Amino acid sequence: MYALAVRVVLASHVVHTDDTPVKVRDAHRKLKHTGRFWPYVGDLLHPLTVFDYTTTHQRDGPAAFLKGYCGYLQADAFNGYDGIYLESEGRIIEVGCWAHARRKFHESRRLDSIRMETALAWIGKLYAVEKDLRERCQGEWEKLALEDRAVRIAAERRQRSRPLLDSFHTWLEAESPKVLPKSPVRGAMDYTLSNWTALSIYPEDGWLDIDNNEGENSLRGIALGRKNWLFCGSDRGGHAAAIHFSLLASCKRHGHDPWVYYRDVLTRLPTMLPGAGDEELLKLLPHLWKPA
Repeated sequence: MYALAVRVVLASHVVHTDDTPVKVRDAHRKLKHTGRFWPYVGDLLHPLTVFDYTTTHQRDGPAAFLKGYCGYLQADAFNGYDGIYLESEGRIIEVGCWAHARRKFHESRRLDSIRMETALAWIGKLYAVEKDLRERCQGEWEKLALEDRAVRIAAERRQRSRPLLDSFHTWLEAESPKVLPKSPVRGAMDYTLSNWTALSIYPEDGWLDIDNNEGENSLRGIALGRKNWLFCGSDRGGHAAAIHFSLLASCKRHGHDPWVYYRDVLTRLPTMLPGAGDEELLKLLPHLWKPA
């Protein structure tokens, strides 16, 4: 079921991802190290969230997971993804996160209030457009097919957000040389300019988001739970946890009670196995599941 869920997510037009550390304390092997959980959030047509566990923070993990994926990948500017984008030869397109860029300006606002508040005001206008589009999706566009809605979102962004982005880029290029190279203020500007292509691609496709909040929000359950369970007992336990986190996060995404879901699925599986095919198992995944 987990392998099938992964295939569903990798069929998405857009995938959101992020990562979070986890302590691993293997008493049997007397090992202590830090592993990683990586969420992969599928789009609205493939509404599942799956997790992968890796023993390191290197790009090998996401590179192996995303092998064969074709579409947009929305993430932070972690340099481990750079090689993935290059090796995909255009199959995987990088999409940046304006929440990350905004955070850097916000953290430096006391050092240069005029420049930083100006930058935050520009970003605020971009988010105002997104707020208006969300309200339309919940109102006048609610009954439209997802594809039609995406077309309208892209058209609105090209008309309203693109000029704002162009003006902001011109301002950044003019102001950044006036700031000391090693200051946090210059760092915020340089981060935005160096990632500009990825940050400014979202108006071109209505399926994209302005930020990677979906990827970050998918880690909240782990961040809260980790305060109680503290660590994984082994790498094998990390891989097992990733499978269960995938089912639990997908249940939460669709409003299912995980206890009811697990009880139903674990009751039905023994009567289906070992001859169950993908079609039968697909109906047990949270986005298609209905109680027996």
